[in-house]
Amino acid sequence: MDLRRDLRLDDGRVLRAHDSGSGSVVLMWHHGSPQTGALLEPVVAAAAERDIRVLSYGRPGYGGSTRSPERDVASAAADAAHVADAFGVDRFVVVGASGGGPHALACAALLPDRVTAAVCFAAIAPPTDEFDWYAGMVSPGGLRAARVGRAARERFADTEEFDPTSFTDTDWEALRGPWSALGADAGQAGQEGTDGLVDDDVAFAKPWGFDPATITAPVLIAHGSQDRVVPPAHAEWLATRLPHAQTWIRPEDGHVSILRAYPEALDWLR
Repeated sequence: MDLRRDLRLDDGRVLRAHDSGSGSVVLMWHHGSPQTGALLEPVVAAAAERDIRVLSYGRPGYGGSTRSPERDVASAAADAAHVADAFGVDRFVVVGASGGGPHALACAALLPDRVTAAVCFAAIAPPTDEFDWYAGMVSPGGLRAARVGRAARERFADTEEFDPTSFTDTDWEALRGPWSALGADAGQAGQEGTDGLVDDDVAFAKPWGFDPATITAPVLIAHGSQDRVVPPAHAEWLATRLPHAQTWIRPEDGHVSILRAYPEALDWLR
């Protein structure tokens, strides 16, 4: 079940939100870049088996949500709070995949009385000179352009093409099998335009608006050793900054196949 609602905010923006309907625990899913924010079958199915209700929403610029070009990563906390309020939810856990990971961390940092735990799959770290932020990325061009500025990232988007070697064999296997819905949704988001992806990259490449070290909730960092999109050095850096972090580095997984650990992560949350 996907109960979809368009939420009008005080600033005039619309957030398109989704609700799986029922569960004794509420999980808010923060989607990757690009995705629409619609509920994904493998996300909902594994949650339903554990009596977990799933909320999700399209970040600004994605899936029917109004674009907000100047947003930073921290702004996700206020949007997530609006979604939770609209569905009558007080406390919840957050899970973010890829580009959703930083936004899940924003909620954990800035909604400490509401977010009880967080899980990040293949999450990028904030921009830093403490390690080579781009090392191991097959296609860092979008993020490199974003660090120059919005105009550079928008120009890059005009000719940007996905490099299939960014994904490992296990990633492609996951996209052909249990996580095919993720690939289909990414394709839908791509057809809708590049606004959300550009704004995500610009947000990732500038200060996030919060310090991960302030997060008091437990956080699980799950990352594949073979990740060619967001290399595992990002997970290692985050793990050193989060005061209550547990890290799962899975040697056979890449950027998508790390989601094979999603059911285990739900057990960890429970």
